[in-house]
Amino acid sequence: MDDEIRTAAEAFEADAMPRVHEVHSDPSSRNACDQEIPQSVKDKPVTQKSPAQWAYERVVLYLKNFEEQLDNEHEVAMGFTGTEAGVLRIEGMGYFDPDIVTFYGADQSGGRTQLIQHVSQLNVVLRALPKMVQNAAPNRIGFRLVEDLEKSGDDPA
Repeated sequence: MDDEIRTAAEAFEADAMPRVHEVHSDPSSRNACDQEIPQSVKDKPVTQKSPAQWAYERVVLYLKNFEEQLDNEHEVAMGFTGTEAGVLRIEGMGYFDPDIVTFYGADQSGGRTQLIQHVSQLNVVLRALPKMVQNAAPNRIGFRLVEDLEKSGDDPA
């Protein structure tokens, strides 16, 4: 807490702004809080977003942060908890208001896969997997999703 005096409008605006805090054992590790938050995410107060939109926007920022730490031989995938389904190589992501988040992709054998999850059950394990095609550039879905947030302004889906 600081001694700075704020107007009611400034306090309300600060309360509506997204906040993130992370600490890692390696101080040089890149955190999601190091991500530039797209203006469209900041423009709409959290109180005006559905749980699905708010979860989607934050997972997008975590995806991009994770991808920025990968080499050109790996792509992002997500592991499943409590199931034998394995992993999903993330190729797309979306939400369905008010409370559904979905991930599109492929499993380790290349089979089309989609996860549809209620935001109250959302937990995402990001994993680095070797690229599917050795000579192709790695797929960077997090970067494309952030670009979509930046250009969409009002509705990232």
